[in-house]
Amino acid sequence: MATVTRTGTAQRNAPRPRADAVRNRERIVAAAREMFVEFGPEVPLDEIARRAGVGNATLYRHFPDRDELIRHVVVSVMSRTTDRADAATAEEADPFDALRRFVHAAADERIGALCPMLADGFDKEHPELLAERARLEHAVDGLMERARQAGRLRDDVAVGDLMVALSQLTRPLPGSACVNFDQFVHRHLQLFLDGLEAPARSVLPGSPATLEDLRRES
Repeated sequence: MATVTRTGTAQRNAPRPRADAVRNRERIVAAAREMFVEFGPEVPLDEIARRAGVGNATLYRHFPDRDELIRHVVVSVMSRTTDRADAATAEEADPFDALRRFVHAAADERIGALCPMLADGFDKEHPELLAERARLEHAVDGLMERARQAGRLRDDVAVGDLMVALSQLTRPLPGSACVNFDQFVHRHLQLFLDGLEAPARSVLPGSPATLEDLRRES
């Protein structure tokens, strides 16, 4: 019992990060997210520091190496995307409207840009990453199941189908500097969403893509 008390006291007395340190960390993650989308995950770290408005030493104090920074960016994007899914679920009365809102929100979060970051050497089994991935998958599965139960989503699609489409349609080519890329992303996503609505206008080849299918391929 005494040990628990000492542990609890130590946690309460642990110094909180200074507000400026928290702001710097958030600015670094935001800048890294932008530059990874634009130029790929190999962009020089000093360029990320420059865009974030901090010195190199500040960046390395928060993120000792590139892999740790990439992991924090991936987790941040997943977390923000899950929050958008939860908000759509809570605020939209029509389940398909909630799904549509989420898909466009996920595009705005640049979720497709995560794929190039998950290259060889990236720790895909890190506990923080696994926890955030599970939270995202649960939220998206819930969105689709509600739409399906309401008769608004065709029966022959699964979460994997949606995630593949999001990945492919929201992933700009690094360094392409595609002008007005967003307007094309949302147009094409809307075409895809129209194809998800029930009743289905055609029979899809193959079988629905599950998350387990995607993991077997990776």
